[in-house]
Amino acid sequence: MLRTGMSALRPPLLTDYAVGTFVAGQMNNWNYLLPMDTRLLRMFCVVAENGSLAAAAGKLHLTPSAISHGLKSLETQLSCRLFERSGRRMLLNQAGEQLLAQVRPPLAALEEAGEALKRLGKWGRSRLRIGAAASLCSQILPGVLRELKKTMPELELRVESGDTTELVELVRTNKVDLALAVAPENHAGLEVRPFFSDELMFTFSPAHRWAGDGPITREDLRRQPLILYRRSSATAQLASEFFQKLDVVPSTTMEIGSVEAIKELVKLNLGVSVLAPWTAEKELVQGSLKMRPLGRKPLKRHWIIISLAGRRFTLAEEGFCRLCRRHALGMRLDRKDVGSNSIK
Repeated sequence: MLRTGMSALRPPLLTDYAVGTFVAGQMNNWNYLLPMDTRLLRMFCVVAENGSLAAAAGKLHLTPSAISHGLKSLETQLSCRLFERSGRRMLLNQAGEQLLAQVRPPLAALEEAGEALKRLGKWGRSRLRIGAAASLCSQILPGVLRELKKTMPELELRVESGDTTELVELVRTNKVDLALAVAPENHAGLEVRPFFSDELMFTFSPAHRWAGDGPITREDLRRQPLILYRRSSATAQLASEFFQKLDVVPSTTMEIGSVEAIKELVKLNLGVSVLAPWTAEKELVQGSLKMRPLGRKPLKRHWIIISLAGRRFTLAEEGFCRLCRRHALGMRLDRKDVGSNSIK
């Protein structure tokens, strides 16, 4: 399409046309984009591959006359012939061969995109991006995802770990669909669904003197080295607030970025930690770690499932949430599961 006046001084823009396929060319030393209807390009490819209008008509479920008119329209747009007619045979000329080589890849990509979108519409064929705290990734997600894949084998899963602040940002920027985290102070623009609540408890080696029945005093807390999860985490912040209310400043605090590493250091009796019972399920069963409550009043964490507000959940997301809550029912969550000695 040629333009007159000032508009002829620039190449046509993609927004000048309402069609989705373009072929690059040269015109008076300008790079330009020539718009073409994808239906005509597919018609051209089928004729080129089958060598006749009649054969192409059978493939496309059109009449030979309709295909002939379509090809003439395409040749008019391109200002050149694409085929040499030999009786009923349609043979590509040099221009036709060049066009076929250039349009096949984008047409194949368009068809694949359409098929991918169709697959998304089928039950169980979608993507689920999950963000979760590292402890959940090791303790809960494996069982949940195993069951989810049994019912949705075509589901594409992606998992990212992080602390609450990091997970909230991943949801806000649409980098994950759902996040499992401790409830943040500010969840504006987010939809939150309850997951479970747990209790933070002192965690220590069986060789530690707190393993007995004696009381834990404030002076004991001041002298006791602590091994806590990294300071930016919701768990560390809750523990810090707890000690502030008791007017206690621990003598030593080690900051570790892995719950598994924390448990190993505590087993060596290098200090005590503050963890929830479910994060040390295996160690509690084996007896390699012990727990006691922080005080008469439980220090609770409230876990939630976070998504963007106003977004409708997919079948996969609903199934995932349901399985998460089911798995949480069998977890050790508070002092009732590990004893009831309290601080005095």
